[in-house]
Amino acid sequence: MEFELITEGLQFPEGPIATADGSVVLVEIKRQTLTRVHPDGRQEVIAQLGGGPNGAAVGPDGAVYVCNNGGFQWNEAGGLLLPHGTPDYYVSGSIQRVDLASGEVTTLYSECDGKPLRGPNDIVFDKDGGFWFTDLGKSNGDVSHVGHLHYATIDGKKIVLARDGMTTPNGVGLSPDGSRVFVAETQTGRLWEFDIARPGELAAPADMWTAGKVMGPLPGYQLFDSLAVEADGRVCVATLVNGGITSFNPADGTWEHYAFPDPITTNICFGGDDMQTAFITCSGTGKLYKARWPRPGLKLHFNA
Repeated sequence: MEFELITEGLQFPEGPIATADGSVVLVEIKRQTLTRVHPDGRQEVIAQLGGGPNGAAVGPDGAVYVCNNGGFQWNEAGGLLLPHGTPDYYVSGSIQRVDLASGEVTTLYSECDGKPLRGPNDIVFDKDGGFWFTDLGKSNGDVSHVGHLHYATIDGKKIVLARDGMTTPNGVGLSPDGSRVFVAETQTGRLWEFDIARPGELAAPADMWTAGKVMGPLPGYQLFDSLAVEADGRVCVATLVNGGITSFNPADGTWEHYAFPDPITTNICFGGDDMQTAFITCSGTGKLYKARWPRPGLKLHFNA
């Protein structure tokens, strides 16, 4: 696949959002910011978020909602910036709201049912204006938390646990008809597909012993990160180690891999008039690329 470098020097970019003016709004996890990358590559900080801003999406009110994982420690190896462990300043994870015009930041949620959010990671809005998000958990030394899939509303009044006991749930997205939610687990390399009964509730019980449809893992050692959905229902999962984007077809489980020049390729979003322009975050090298995707991406319910 041919691709074009838009900008570099980003500090672990993630959570890209394609906007109507051609810019891309994304988070920089190490820099702790929400940043706008203009079409000419110029970078503009929208807001300072603290912690570890990880996933981002536009809500029904035009604000950007951010999954903040609370922060990482960082290593550099082989020219790559790598997250590693939990920093001393870590308190909890959170869901934040950012006003794009003013840069004002509000913390919406930091717990669910009295338990702290550990490491919120990725987020997607449904047509009703609520959002599904993953909590990957945190890891430090010999201790790693189990992960969860949550659902919440933007009024700060409802947050529920939809699926527990997951292993590092990361990317999350919805099928074109909104009837299914996809969740990518990083360490297992599994892409889960769950039927939705109603907003915030899966058709199957929430516990880890209930099966869902699974795609992957891929051959060899390949890990999964964030994801986006194509208009025809294919699921594009950012793939670590074998850096690139893997597009899965839920109809038959087949897949195809598109390589990018970074083993820490973390996310993809779609934009442009025909939704066939893909924006890809290559986080280890701090770069944002764009490419002409073979098929249109799914237009999200809310956009900026």
